[in-house]
Amino acid sequence: MSDLKIIAGPFTFEARFEREAAPKTCEAFAARLPFVSKVVHVRWSGEGVWIPLGDYSFGVDYENATSYPAPGEIILYPGGISETEILLAYGGVRFASKVGQLAGNHFLTLTAGRENLVALGKLALWEGAQPIRFEAV
Repeated sequence: MSDLKIIAGPFTFEARFEREAAPKTCEAFAARLPFVSKVVHVRWSGEGVWIPLGDYSFGVDYENATSYPAPGEIILYPGGISETEILLAYGGVRFASKVGQLAGNHFLTLTAGRENLVALGKLALWEGAQPIRFEAV
């Protein structure tokens, strides 16, 4: 079952909220739908794309936090020693910033469109920022 449609660049994905593991993060993100931004390729973390959000606050703390999201997992770093961000892993990721390793809240998992993850990552790497839109289904 999918809760969201995600349109990133020319690709469409579906995702489910991880409500049991990260209820506050899911609630905070759902309240901001539709969520529109741009993704760029990560700098330190490996194979992922991220949405840098500066000092934007979702009003959540750590829950279901990981430094190693699997391909198709989306994490929210609520801010602290680095800026707030959302990261989508498309391959191997060790979540980090210029200050070192971080952990983010795994709150979404892709349920459809995974076959396009690597293509999205390569597109962001070689062509630059891509539009992204999260919307309820």
